[in-house]
Amino acid sequence: MTLNVTAIAVILITVASFTLLGLLQASRQATNLEDYLVNRNRVGTRAALATIVASAMGAWILFSPPEVGATSGIAGIVGYCIGQATPAALFAVLGTRMRFLMPKGHSLNEYVLHRFGQAMYGLTLGIVVFYMFVYLAAELTAIAKAVELMAGVPLWLTALLVMTAVFIYTLVGGLAATIFTDVVQFVVIVPLLLLSFGVTVIALGGWGNAVEPVTRTAPHLLTLANGPGLKFGATLIIAVIAAEMFNQANWQRVYACQSDTVVRRSFLGSFLLILPMLFIAGLLGILAMHFGYSDDRAFFSLVQALGLPGWVGLAVLVLVLALVMSSLDSLLNGIASVFTTDLLRIFPAQTSSGILRLTRLLTVVVGLPAIAIAARGYNVLYLFLLADLVCAGALFPVLFGLYSRRLTGTMAFWSAVAAIAAGALFFPRPDFSPWNNLPFAGDLLVSFAAPILVSTLLCLGWIQLQASQGKTKVFDFGILRRNIRAY
Repeated sequence: MTLNVTAIAVILITVASFTLLGLLQASRQATNLEDYLVNRNRVGTRAALATIVASAMGAWILFSPPEVGATSGIAGIVGYCIGQATPAALFAVLGTRMRFLMPKGHSLNEYVLHRFGQAMYGLTLGIVVFYMFVYLAAELTAIAKAVELMAGVPLWLTALLVMTAVFIYTLVGGLAATIFTDVVQFVVIVPLLLLSFGVTVIALGGWGNAVEPVTRTAPHLLTLANGPGLKFGATLIIAVIAAEMFNQANWQRVYACQSDTVVRRSFLGSFLLILPMLFIAGLLGILAMHFGYSDDRAFFSLVQALGLPGWVGLAVLVLVLALVMSSLDSLLNGIASVFTTDLLRIFPAQTSSGILRLTRLLTVVVGLPAIAIAARGYNVLYLFLLADLVCAGALFPVLFGLYSRRLTGTMAFWSAVAAIAAGALFFPRPDFSPWNNLPFAGDLLVSFAAPILVSTLLCLGWIQLQASQGKTKVFDFGILRRNIRAY
């Protein structure tokens, strides 16, 4: 068999295996709307830890971190690690707060609706769907590009095969099937990632020989005292933290955990696991500099250049498939969960089973365009940064509202809009060049720091202004507990 045919066979076997496991899990119990979307209070610490890590570690970890490592070095990798792992630690605190305020809740946008009203709800809904759809498209793009590079399989074919498999078990089993397959995929991902790193280092003659060319030609990549690397690392910390707070898959897992203790243990444990996994992925990008590779395909180009045995390439293919499926199913189910609040309001006469059918249909409608986008092969890192920007604008108002009784919906909405606009002024074009002549235009750190600063100052300043005028309004957090019920 040619490598192309072998690769397609491996894809089919791998996706079929995960699909079968998901369907078997779905067959163990009847799935109603509540179980489909949140699987409330059913997941223990170890399973929660596995699903949080697996859903966070998509195929992008073999694209974006290696690209960051190849261009920004250790400093950039550390920033990426902190940025991607810190949200897990934050959810250990924010997740328990949300469960306390809204014990029967389902989604972040549901909280925003009851806390801030329609305007902020509409903005948050748009942000959540935009971010998660970009994430979905980026994941499909990543797997399609990986398989094309390794075996010459067309982008559209890989995207179609993988998405079809994920559709099958996600539509049938919902979040319970997603979490179960995540646990299995976690068991596959960790050893294969370590294997990929170990085989690469050995093929390069050991760690010393592997980094020697980089030490000679680009020593700045191997030190934290790297100005551009530190700057990009700081950018990633802000961008990724902001985006992950709007990832509905995380909030679903907050409610799926059996208790607050499980939430804290599983998310803090995820923080500790994500750090080294991303660091290893980033180091692969530094090693790719041995051959001069520095784009988002650096790791896969390195594997090809080393001429490794065929089984290594197939192992990498299984790794990337496990990574992408563990995030795709979470994203599809998360997007469906986001829209369910509106479906219930639009179709109040529908039964729970009727809403479940609509939710499944909507999952397919959202997923199909992602296949078309994946066939274009866009840069994965830029797609993420674009989505991260809008999340950064709304981050402070949404999370501050969990604690402040004086923050109103009007304050939250306009501070978020102004913040997103402020960040857009400095955000670069797809080629990372500025699109205007403003000072710092095209500077990613400024484009992400500006929304955080603007929204924070506007919210706090507006609250103080209202207080000085005696117009303070105090929100009753009890509304969240009283008005939000299980489906």
